[in-house]
Amino acid sequence: MNKKNVLTIRIPEDLKDRIEKTAATQGVSLNQFALYAFTRGLNDIDTSNFLKKRIHNKSKESIETEMKNVISKVRKKGKLPDWDRIY
Repeated sequence: MNKKNVLTIRIPEDLKDRIEKTAATQGVSLNQFALYAFTRGLNDIDTSNFLKKRIHNKSKESIETEMKNVISKVRKKGKLPDWDRIY
């Protein structure tokens, strides 16, 4: 089991109010919501950093070509559902 730690942060009062209201609306504790928000934020940053590394020093044209190749491979596997189409 993961060791639990306490983290104390200082935030503006209006942000605290928003966090408390959002947690209540979601039906979770403030702690559960904070864990979710931190995890989500870190995952977004990790994804952004991963994508930045993948496209570093690549031209717009090469990125577009790679994307078209991926899309064509997906299309070859069968008909795409309507929700997954690019219009």
